[in-house]
Amino acid sequence: MSESTLTSKGQTTMPAEIRAQVQAEPGTRLVWSAMPDGTIIVRVKAKSILDMAGMLKAPRGKRVTIDQMNPWS
Repeated sequence: MSESTLTSKGQTTMPAEIRAQVQAEPGTRLVWSAMPDGTIIVRVKAKSILDMAGMLKAPRGKRVTIDQMNPWS
């Protein structure tokens, strides 16, 4: 288990072995989540939604309008 200390400015250092495991470099963004039981989850924010732009191609074939997609119209 890795450990770090919180400074008086509210900062901490990610342990080297954890940085290596998640391939974190300077500028890597972290997302912090506090669970109801007091557990803290920290995850690496690897990609933004903008990084995914253009990954999917439009299917070929018949196009459907918004009105045709709406089951209540």
